Amino acid sequence: MFRSRSGRLTLVPLDQPQEFTDALWSRLRREAQEAYAAAPMLAPLFFDSILNQPNFEAAVFHRIAARLKNDVISLPLIVRAFHRAQTADPGVGEALKADISAVFERDPACERLIEPFLYFKGFHAIQAHRLNHWLWHNQERDFALYLQSRSSEVFQTDIHPAARFGRGLFLDHATGLVVGETAVIEDDVSLLQDVTLGGTGKETGERHPKVRRGAMIGAGAKILGNIEVGENARVAAGSVVLRDVPAHATVAGVPARVVRTATPDEPSRSMDQDLIDLAYASFSWTI
Repeated sequence: MFRSRSGRLTLVPLDQPQEFTDALWSRLRREAQEAYAAAPMLAPLFFDSILNQPNFEAAVFHRIAARLKNDVISLPLIVRAFHRAQTADPGVGEALKADISAVFERDPACERLIEPFLYFKGFHAIQAHRLNHWLWHNQERDFALYLQSRSSEVFQTDIHPAARFGRGLFLDHATGLVVGETAVIEDDVSLLQDVTLGGTGKETGERHPKVRRGAMIGAGAKILGNIEVGENARVAAGSVVLRDVPAHATVAGVPARVVRTATPDEPSRSMDQDLIDLAYASFSWTI
């Protein structure tokens, strides 16, 4: 379940989904008890968010709701909406487990499961979007848009409720992420802060990027238009991407161009952003 990988622990999904969930929940409760012993002044946080909750999914829903609630939308209202979504689509609960596993595996700053669960706004923003997406497609668009606006205030992300997300996503730092209405982010993608998946103007229909499985998008990258970032591709930090990115390629620059054609198989997992081995002349700079 928790296996050493490159000197740190990583989550290993078990064959039985319920066993995996039980192991996550057991680990999280143990960490909450340890955290309470070390910082008893935070008892309401640990008990309300974890120790007094009945199961892992309910605890996540409660924690996200606690961060989003305000004078207009109460915590119980948001929690009930999460449970309605999960009942109608069990994939909502399965996706959040894949997402927290992705954070635990890929973020070198994450040493305990309790950290993304309680504190990391990237994980929280993705779960808020999963609820908003379900509401959007179930005749509750005003609720979805209000929660999206509230999520933007709290987590500093702007994700249209219609955008389609896969599982096992890692949003590092989160601040400044913008995702347009027709964007798609497939399974096992990693994105850093200040990434834009946007349009190029006033076009209608499919007008936003499609990021395929296993890709990694570096900090500050701008990917614009109905273009594709291929499977296991890598977009370097600060790049402006206006054309399709081939699978397994690395692109960099303004505008971005291919600087490597054989990116490691899973850049979203390795999170390798070091381009120092590439010749400076291989970058395309336009003034």
